[in-house]
Amino acid sequence: MDPLTEKQIRSSFVNCTKGEAARLRLPLDFGETPWEDLDFLGWVDPGAPLRAHLVRRDADGTPVGITLRVPGTSRTSALKSSVCQICLTGHAASGVSLLVAPLAGARGREGNTVGIYVCADLACSLYVRGKRQPKLRAGRYEETLTLPEKVERTLANLDSFTAKITAA
Repeated sequence: MDPLTEKQIRSSFVNCTKGEAARLRLPLDFGETPWEDLDFLGWVDPGAPLRAHLVRRDADGTPVGITLRVPGTSRTSALKSSVCQICLTGHAASGVSLLVAPLAGARGREGNTVGIYVCADLACSLYVRGKRQPKLRAGRYEETLTLPEKVERTLANLDSFTAKITAA
C-alpha cells in the first residue's frame, strides 16, 4: 500500500462526520507503519478503545476510510477458535472480534449497521504475509494459494464489506 498522510486518512471516512474524523487518534506507531506490508491500514483508536478504523485505497487509488465499533465484551468466549472473514486467518476465539460499522449517509444516521468478524488487531495483511502469527496453532489450515492470490482474496472480501457500507 502506498503511504497515506494524516490529512488523507482524516478526509477519507465515508461513515462518520467530519468532526468525528477530526477527533480520531491515529495509531501510536503511525510514523513506523510498514506500508509495504499492508493492503489496508487498520487500528483500534488509542483514545477510544471501543472504536476502530480501517483505511484502504479503492480501485482508483482514492483512500476510503471506515469507522467501526468494537464490542465492549467478547461474545466468542465460548468458542475455541474463529476465522477472520477478511483474511480467513484462524485464531483463538479472542483473536477475532465482531466489528460493527454504521452505514454511510442517511441510513447510518438512522442507526443502520453491518458487522463482520475480523482479526481483533486488524493486522490481516501481516497474517496473510506470515509476518504475524495467530495464537492458535492446532488446526491451522495449510493453503496452496500464492501470496498474490491471498492478497487478492483479502481485498475482495474487504471490498465486499465496504460495498455493504457505502451502497446507495
